[in-house]
Amino acid sequence: MTDISDRDVVGPRLKVLTSPASGGAMTPAGLQSRRTLTLRRLTMLTLNLLTLLGIMIGIATVFNGDGIDALEIGILACIGLSAPWTVLGFWNSLVGLIIATRKKTPESVALFDEDLTSTAPLKSRIAVAMAIRNEDPQRAFSRLLAVRGSLDKTDQGRAFDLFILSDTDDPVIAAQEQSLFAANKTALDGFGKATYRRRADNTGYKAGNVWEFLRDFGEPYRFFVPLDADSTMGGDIIVRMCRIMEAKPRLGILQSLAVGAPADSVFGRIFQFGMRHGMTSFTLGSAWWQGDCGPFWGHNAVVRVAPFKAHCDLPTLPGKPPWGGHILSHDQIEAVLMRRAGYEVRVLPVESESYEDNPVSILDFMTREQRWCNGNMQYWRLLGLPGLPPVSRFQLVQAMLMYLSAPAWMLLTALGMIKVIVDPTGFFHHDLAVTMFLIVVGMSLAPKIFGAISVAFQPGGVARYGGKRRFAKGVVVETLFSILMSPSVALRLTIFLGGLLMGRRIGWNGQDRDAHGIPWSLAAKELWPQTLFGLAMIATFALQAPMALAWSAPVVLGLVLAIPFAVITASPRLGRLLAQRKTCATPEERNTPDLLVALQKSQPLTALSA
Repeated sequence: MTDISDRDVVGPRLKVLTSPASGGAMTPAGLQSRRTLTLRRLTMLTLNLLTLLGIMIGIATVFNGDGIDALEIGILACIGLSAPWTVLGFWNSLVGLIIATRKKTPESVALFDEDLTSTAPLKSRIAVAMAIRNEDPQRAFSRLLAVRGSLDKTDQGRAFDLFILSDTDDPVIAAQEQSLFAANKTALDGFGKATYRRRADNTGYKAGNVWEFLRDFGEPYRFFVPLDADSTMGGDIIVRMCRIMEAKPRLGILQSLAVGAPADSVFGRIFQFGMRHGMTSFTLGSAWWQGDCGPFWGHNAVVRVAPFKAHCDLPTLPGKPPWGGHILSHDQIEAVLMRRAGYEVRVLPVESESYEDNPVSILDFMTREQRWCNGNMQYWRLLGLPGLPPVSRFQLVQAMLMYLSAPAWMLLTALGMIKVIVDPTGFFHHDLAVTMFLIVVGMSLAPKIFGAISVAFQPGGVARYGGKRRFAKGVVVETLFSILMSPSVALRLTIFLGGLLMGRRIGWNGQDRDAHGIPWSLAAKELWPQTLFGLAMIATFALQAPMALAWSAPVVLGLVLAIPFAVITASPRLGRLLAQRKTCATPEERNTPDLLVALQKSQPLTALSA
């Protein structure tokens, strides 16, 4: 690992290569006109700035009847911090909806200006590397076996070798991993070769794990496909993405759109139902303007080995965790370093056989969000890295805004309560206040709404979800679910960020990926601050401003009901009931692809059965 104090963190930057015929007017891989991308980015910038200006003017007008005091300035500041992420999500999703309803394919509009479809044999050697740490070995190995089987069915299986990169420090789990690998070695080899490697420590976390793999094993490989322990990818999409990478030597990272696999838990299935259509429209819209400065999510992607090794070694931040040390959220930094080196980073914004598991309960979700929040907050130390394109620099800001937005809304709520207490008779434009509230709430729900409309406009779109009635029911259920979940998560992140400022460190371990119940005692222990804050809001508004209870109901209910929400949405019994009734089912539950059928049937051999 390098040190942030080095003059050049990743070594000399490669010159950007463009097509000679284009006169330097193309992106490095020759995929798009720079002029086209510049116009798109200016359009998005203008739309976002005008919308933000309108919101700020509207809120300022609400309070401007008798002047603006210090509390109101604080409220405006919170809106100024929280609204950009909401506005960006609105416009990304609206652009994605427009693209999805056009006749041209999403790839041609948002990714490639040319058809890169090919059936030629692969000329490269590719490593498929799954990074694991204290995970359930059976789950991880069953996914690798499904990936290997799918790759070998493409007739390109000989191009791929599999690697299990273990950072496990639990000796019992480590022994299980080693035993399972030995028992399943022949099946994991397939037409290629499989290797198991376990580190003595997890220096650098997952990024360090991958970096040491590339240092020790990466030389023969042109590309590598990083997978998480919950990742599953079909052979066809992996081969297609590798062919695109072969056709475009200046394409450094090609990220697939990973979607949620069918889930058994209540929380998991409702969450992934909303993410399915919401994330699709959002990603499609963001790909339209980000272009060659696209995202990397650390898994379910194809990465070019040579420039990754040469330019994407992560810096070690000065100081101690949580702000210093090794970077927790490595992927976006690797993306901007790859782009800085003169290679494009693109996302393939279409649904394919690229799956991941979602958290099975709100407590698991909060734990994951805290780790990502900590990692993203470290990005402020890297905003000044030299040589980053403006869009790449904004990419880091955007990642930080994603986790600053929710705490800003909660601080806004707290300031609103204080305002009601200290100035209950203060003048404000009530009708305009309600209007602005509804506008902001509507914009926050826009990605899910536009995603649902996109599904409805696609030929056979709703049929994939079981028909209009079932899809509409799922949208209603997921909307209510999101409204109840969001305030609780926002307050948790607010408390967590406060802990970060005080130097609180976060652990790093495996995740629970199987449905499990949550005892009432555990839910109360974890979520009592939400309940207390919600009751305080009810008491304050009931005594000082009863009319405020109506428009604050979504926030208040989400907080007061946090404990029963956690218990109910983690119930395995209720999860089985929703699965039987196909409530919030994704298309894969109605028409299960061969990859997921193989995964469901996959039972890795044990040493005993072998």
